[in-house]
Amino acid sequence: MGIGRFDSLLLLSFGGPERPEDVMPFLRNVTKGRGVPDERLAVVAEQYALFGGKSPINDLNRELLRSLQGELAARGHDVPTFWGNRNWHPLVPDVVETLRTQGHKSTVCLVTSAFSSYSGCRQYHEDLNRARSQVQDAPEIHRVRVFWNHPDFLGTAAELLAESRDKANLSKQTPVLHTAHSLPVSMAATSDYESQLIEAARIVHELAGMEGPHEVVYQSRSGPPSVPWLEPDIGSRLQQLADDGIAEVLVHPLGFVADHMEVLFDLDTQASGVAEKSGMKMVRTPTVGTHPRFVSMMVDLVEEAAGLRDDRPTLGDAGPRPGICSLDCCLAPSRPPR
Repeated sequence: MGIGRFDSLLLLSFGGPERPEDVMPFLRNVTKGRGVPDERLAVVAEQYALFGGKSPINDLNRELLRSLQGELAARGHDVPTFWGNRNWHPLVPDVVETLRTQGHKSTVCLVTSAFSSYSGCRQYHEDLNRARSQVQDAPEIHRVRVFWNHPDFLGTAAELLAESRDKANLSKQTPVLHTAHSLPVSMAATSDYESQLIEAARIVHELAGMEGPHEVVYQSRSGPPSVPWLEPDIGSRLQQLADDGIAEVLVHPLGFVADHMEVLFDLDTQASGVAEKSGMKMVRTPTVGTHPRFVSMMVDLVEEAAGLRDDRPTLGDAGPRPGICSLDCCLAPSRPPR
């Protein structure tokens, strides 16, 4: 039982509330140590109220885990699978304890984050290491490499972009806004986040056969206005395009792998509202989710980490990321004194 040197698999994600009474405790977990008052969290909580007080992310991860189990079985891999979150149940320390209790010694970890940054990469490593330090005889946990430039991630995204364009009867000249989660400028400066997004957007645009303008824009910023975050903001950019007479636009959530709150609220509610008010047709493409090609890629990465594959395919010039990040990779930004 197992896959190569691994005797178990962990799918690790951000987490989200399952019911209305979970929302504020979840938001406190997310912002722990930042001194964010409950008054500000209550504003964010209103977004969850629009969706019944539940984030879709947990159900999406359950669906992804089932898809991974099916692909693993189809390849003849009999390996126990687990799911954990950074910010809500099942929390990382609890899952590590479960792994230990069940006797697992070596776990391969898939993280639902495609790009490199402190919050999207290193912080997951830190949480895993912290959890392991709290559990005696905890298993070794090896995270697969960041997959932002894997041919099957970018190929799936391009396929979905082209399908959305054709379904909506849009031209290949239609402008495309590739969106990603904004970060504080100080955090983005410690990683290759921006350059990865720009390169990924270029490749997806070409693979999808698009011929018009495209750019990377950002969304979902938080925190005080005094702290600079990556721009342009998607809402502002949509308004500018409308003011310039652009009638149609494709919005591609490149920085997200599933249709969770940042997609359903920030794009399908807020951004689409800006477009509708401006008289612009906005078509939002699906995320890769549980697309068979994406799921197959995830299992390829597991086999790669297990030493069962020699190839480490990528597109573009950057090459594959290392399986183990360097000590100075994606460092946490220094926070200004309050």
